Amino acid sequence: MMKTFSLPFGKGTQTVSLDEAHVLYDLHGNPVDAVADEQEAIRQALRHPIGSAPLKDVVQAGDTVAIIVSDITRLVHTAQMLPVIVDELNQAGVRDEQITVVTAQGTHRAHRPEEDVIVCGEDMVKRVKVVSHDCRDASQLTKIGTTTHGNDVYLDSHVVQADKVILTGAVSFHPMAGFGGGRKAVLPGVASYETIMRNHAMALTDTFGGGCNPRCETSLLEDNPLHDDMKQAAALLNPCFLVNTVFSADGDLYEVVGGHWYDAWKKGCDDLLHIASVPIQELADITIASAGGYPKDMNLYQSMKAPMNAVFATKPGGTMILTLDCPDIKEPAIFTDWFFRSDMEAFERDLRADFSIPAFVAFKSHCIFRSMKAVYVVTRPENFDIIRHSGLIPAATLEEAWEKAQADLPEDYKVTVMGHAAATFPVRQ
Repeated sequence: MMKTFSLPFGKGTQTVSLDEAHVLYDLHGNPVDAVADEQEAIRQALRHPIGSAPLKDVVQAGDTVAIIVSDITRLVHTAQMLPVIVDELNQAGVRDEQITVVTAQGTHRAHRPEEDVIVCGEDMVKRVKVVSHDCRDASQLTKIGTTTHGNDVYLDSHVVQADKVILTGAVSFHPMAGFGGGRKAVLPGVASYETIMRNHAMALTDTFGGGCNPRCETSLLEDNPLHDDMKQAAALLNPCFLVNTVFSADGDLYEVVGGHWYDAWKKGCDDLLHIASVPIQELADITIASAGGYPKDMNLYQSMKAPMNAVFATKPGGTMILTLDCPDIKEPAIFTDWFFRSDMEAFERDLRADFSIPAFVAFKSHCIFRSMKAVYVVTRPENFDIIRHSGLIPAATLEEAWEKAQADLPEDYKVTVMGHAAATFPVRQ
């Protein structure tokens, strides 16, 4: 029996007819109920926390408080969170002028004033001091210790000097740290450039030529040196409280976790794994994956979340077909300049010399592609040259890519379909 599968592609879809006898899985994230009353969920997280006394009891009247918030590149719902946090602080006797919000830029550029308003909300920007962390300004950094990995931890002085520190952010999957959120508000969030680079370099093996460190992978926390280094940096700071949001694959707010900076975040990680991971028993010869359509496939940088998850459903030496519209294929330049390189040895050497997240994502993507027999990219015709230059095979339609790919498949091939691969994490049982 033939069955037609429809995969998101930009603002439309691409379809392919497959023989059902060969279809191993049609993977989707799990349907979850969204939080109905967001303010109430945030307040509950502050008043009935995990592994901690309520926020009101953790701070005292007269305390200076630093609240670390994610920058504009992250989906967190900070503007919904901050007023509730500040309200609880006010009730505990902490006045607006004793509160500083520090935006965790990591290595990103500072916010423009209008971006502070988008992230924090207009009322908050008027009421409390908001500063952008600058990882390169030595005069604004203070050393608080050294991790067992030999990383000297320099953090934003606004944070170090505050009596109490509150972490905010969102729990997400992360291709190096296992999960985002939690301790990442400290490192890389408000750390020095050198501290961040020393930490992120652990995503590569100790010796040149080894490529990506297999212990630094999506959903892995145990024995992950990059995560452990971040955790130690946060422990040196010892934040008094954490509030993190957890979102479903569709971007709906699933829950708000609050309390101890590690325990509350860890519950968020466990819950995200529960709602976003799908169990599989075997790997496919070929995986057909979409990033999830617009805006997830606007450019290659965003789209790479699809192969990074699809690889967990595919046999080593297998085949991938990716449906990626990519109207802005050359954006952001910092990523594509790395992605379009073909000499992997020079790539790794340069990456070790000047590590950045976009460069690492480009490198890791190529490592995944090279572990496959073939990777087809269904995209718009004007992108074909760029795709070929990257060592991938372009196709105008999903049917065309499937037609080409079949020639290389074994007779008893198995195919897995992932319509929202960027947000679906296959876990082999």
